Amino acid sequence: MTPQKENPFKNSLEQLHKAAKILELKDDIVERLSIPDRVIEVAVPFKMDNGRLRTVKGYRVQYNNARGPYKGGIRFHPQVNMDEVKALAAWMTWKCAVVDIPFGGGKGGVEIDAKQLSESELERVSRSYIRQIYQFIGPTVDIPAPDVNTNAKVMSWMVNEYEKIVGHEAKAVITGKPISMGGSEGREEATGLGGVYILDELFKNNDITPYQISVAVQGFGNVGYYFSKFAMERGYKVVAVSDSSGGIFSEEGLNVEEVADIKSKAGSVTAYQKSGVKKISNEELLELDVNVLVPAAIENVITDENAAKINARYIIEMANGPVTPQADVILLQKNIEIIPDILANSGGVTVSYFEWSQNMKKIRWSKEDVFSKLQQKIISAYKCVFEEKEKRGCSFREAAYVIAVKRVIEKMKFD
Repeated sequence: MTPQKENPFKNSLEQLHKAAKILELKDDIVERLSIPDRVIEVAVPFKMDNGRLRTVKGYRVQYNNARGPYKGGIRFHPQVNMDEVKALAAWMTWKCAVVDIPFGGGKGGVEIDAKQLSESELERVSRSYIRQIYQFIGPTVDIPAPDVNTNAKVMSWMVNEYEKIVGHEAKAVITGKPISMGGSEGREEATGLGGVYILDELFKNNDITPYQISVAVQGFGNVGYYFSKFAMERGYKVVAVSDSSGGIFSEEGLNVEEVADIKSKAGSVTAYQKSGVKKISNEELLELDVNVLVPAAIENVITDENAAKINARYIIEMANGPVTPQADVILLQKNIEIIPDILANSGGVTVSYFEWSQNMKKIRWSKEDVFSKLQQKIISAYKCVFEEKEKRGCSFREAAYVIAVKRVIEKMKFD
């Protein structure tokens, strides 16, 4: 599942410029929206288990806080770089705006292969990263969260380190925490579930049953798993899933829970063996003749090189930036509708906002409450984007960006 060599920040700016053109924005405003408020690069030193001091690069990009505190995850990955983090921070800005929560956009990353670290090394690098950026974050300033290769446990170390430094309790500084530390019920499932709420809306007025809708999901991490699980529970036919080792396909549909069980034991979905199930590559999964294709892994998997081979009727972008702007053009010519990432995968940041709200007010909501509030937010955002799309005769992506950019500009001061 290696992405094409595309510059994600350049892609994010292309998407912004398309919306700016539709809105007829002045060049100086577009220029302001194209440059992050603050870009932070730090050295992250930590001790290895063998006693050796190792230093890696860390990043935090604070893109825009016109609508509220910066908000965005922290990823640990060997390919993390500044352009990627800037793009992700920009997408977070538009994502928070399109789903109408009072946050701006930020993102962080550490250039390291977390899978090669012991748990104690992972803890030391997590705490070191917070020591390097603590003065730039805070419950009303910038609120990190988990992302690729980070999780609730990593967030618990980071909160603990932050609280040690500032000398007081500050649970709202980070979201995606364990429930025992003030995390929200439903946060783990939120991104995947939000995508399924959109899947429901897409087919709501069609006289077909969910089982007639075939779905292929590329990526079987947290987001891909929960999307697949909730889709299957609602009756959709999940015919293919994949991870970095490859994928599996069954025309009759897969039992997602069984696949997840095998993956947890064997390390990959490709170990799942059953009559009628065949192994496929990630490239083959993208080209399946299905109703709905769900890229839920990494950016830039659909490019101008493979876009013409895509056969799905709808694409729901559960990963950030999985379709390049060049591919967008080709897919639209093929009448393939794309639900953009800034809408499709906004369930995670929405429940992060719920977690932050609960922490700030020192209250706790039940999972049923969280899911009910999430459903209202996601469906409201979808309807808003759909109406804008119909009104302007543009794509879902353009409509989502138009709404998001308008909402950010309304709150900005141009002195």
